Amino acid sequence: EFKNQVLKVYFDSVGITHQMSSVQTPQQNGVVERRNRTLVEAARTMLIFSRAPLFLWADAIATACFTQNRSIIHRRFNKTPYELINDRKLDISFLYVFGALYYTKNDREDIGKLGAKGC
Repeated sequence: EFKNQVLKVYFDSVGITHQMSSVQTPQQNGVVERRNRTLVEAARTMLIFSRAPLFLWADAIATACFTQNRSIIHRRFNKTPYELINDRKLDISFLYVFGALYYTKNDREDIGKLGAKGC
């Protein structure tokens, strides 16, 4: 349960109305359920398109959430959720296609336990 006095005080201070819902009733959580469905559908599409193994489903959902928060425009403000929160545009030049082959580059001299043992 997420119902306690500390949260109530916090919610009151920032103007949040806390509403509880019954267990096992997704009908009462319509907005959240729709958002989750959108993320799952995007993740499924990425996994199928990239022919990635299904065990990457959590990474696909995280990537879908990351990209949607930075690309879907909020009609009222004509900005992405990222821009609304951070008050700046995000540089997305680092993004690659989900499932693309890549190699991690390690420029450090000291690679710890994995390095060759010498005299």
